[in-house]
Amino acid sequence: MAALSGTVRATGRNPNMTRVGKGGVAVMAAALMAVTACGGGADSGGGSGGDEEIRLWLNGTDTPQELRDHLVAAFEEETGATLVIEEQDWNGLVPRLQTALASEDQTPDVVEIGNTQSPTFTYAGAFTDIGDLYEEVGGDKLLPGFVEAGTAEDTVYAIPYYSGARAVFYRKDHFAAANVAVPTTLAEFADAAVALQQADPAGTPNFSGFWFPGQDWYNGIAWIYSAGGDLAVQEGDQWKGALSSPESQAGLAQVQQLFSTATAAPRDADSNEPWIPFNNGEAAMFSAPTWARFSIDLPECNKGVDPEDESAEAEALLAEQQACNEEKTGVFPLPGTTSGEAASVFAGGSNIAIPAKSGNQELARELMRIIFGEEYQTMLAENGLIPGNSDYADALGDDAYAQAALAAAVDAKLTPAAEKWADVEGARILEDFFQEIAGGADPAEAAAKADQLISDTLN
Repeated sequence: MAALSGTVRATGRNPNMTRVGKGGVAVMAAALMAVTACGGGADSGGGSGGDEEIRLWLNGTDTPQELRDHLVAAFEEETGATLVIEEQDWNGLVPRLQTALASEDQTPDVVEIGNTQSPTFTYAGAFTDIGDLYEEVGGDKLLPGFVEAGTAEDTVYAIPYYSGARAVFYRKDHFAAANVAVPTTLAEFADAAVALQQADPAGTPNFSGFWFPGQDWYNGIAWIYSAGGDLAVQEGDQWKGALSSPESQAGLAQVQQLFSTATAAPRDADSNEPWIPFNNGEAAMFSAPTWARFSIDLPECNKGVDPEDESAEAEALLAEQQACNEEKTGVFPLPGTTSGEAASVFAGGSNIAIPAKSGNQELARELMRIIFGEEYQTMLAENGLIPGNSDYADALGDDAYAQAALAAAVDAKLTPAAEKWADVEGARILEDFFQEIAGGADPAEAAAKADQLISDTLN
């Protein structure tokens, strides 16, 4: 990401996910136990104007540069202070947050956090109580599942930044060449993926009908959810891994079939940037949040515009380029078990919170007000992100991308709202499990081992 004249900085990207053992949450909780007692608190740090500066952590490239620029400018206009945006890589984010949120010197002042990671940091006391802001920034219009993930003991600490249910992108010419129609059920989807794999309409070595890397549990769990299964369930005050349930096993059988017959994606790769092999002609379909439309860049459509060129001519060429990409590709919600229904896909997206260790609590609140203001929420929607406040979802539009996003969002599902779920992700239990399934392991045996790891981690 290019820097913004000293006001926006990007951190280096770390390709390696740091592993966190099952004691990770206990360690983090111990490190953060003093947060609410010693942290900034609602009244500390604070005024506005002058030479003050606050830091916002945003993860990955999901927030477009236009929106970052808007936040920087609006924050300075509103407060007279400087906003520094630092981009964090999603890979290794949990241990990076563990370190930063426990330190007054290292903590950001406002932080984006994955919705699946939110419960762990919320329960650990990493964030400031923002219940006083809840009604002001949207109240019951805020996406409820995300609010739940940021609430502990009826107190709100983190609220939804954006959501993005996953949809399937496809090459129209590949479908035509393989005589494949847009599927209307999960069974038809599997048939289409296999037919495309066999046809290899691009004539590309290791072509994939559906780009489905072995560690891609974000997409894989749609088959588990749609079959009525789950990753973990709560029994009393204990959590139990649920991959061994009959419903989960039924979904996993379909997943394993796709791995063996419909994809040539690496078994040891994750869901990161699936549009790259798609752009390279190595796949006919991939699944991602609908904002991925802006990452599709087919060689035959690319106009060779310099990324730094902001001229009117460059803008016109980019618009032409985007139109070409969207003419040659299509999008549809992953279908469910019955025609006319969407699958229960994973609800991607993020929460946003004020770290308790921040010494700039009042300025952080001002930034939250800007983020949840009508202008910024509308901008999120216009860029394909389902905004945290559902009142502004209409700004998504009514094109195929908006329709696919909203259809997918109807039955989209989050990961279990377990206090220690971030440790499951930090330990990469699901990546390892899905890689085993992709490699041909017996689903029942692999699930039994993974369920035990999940149970041990959550309790």
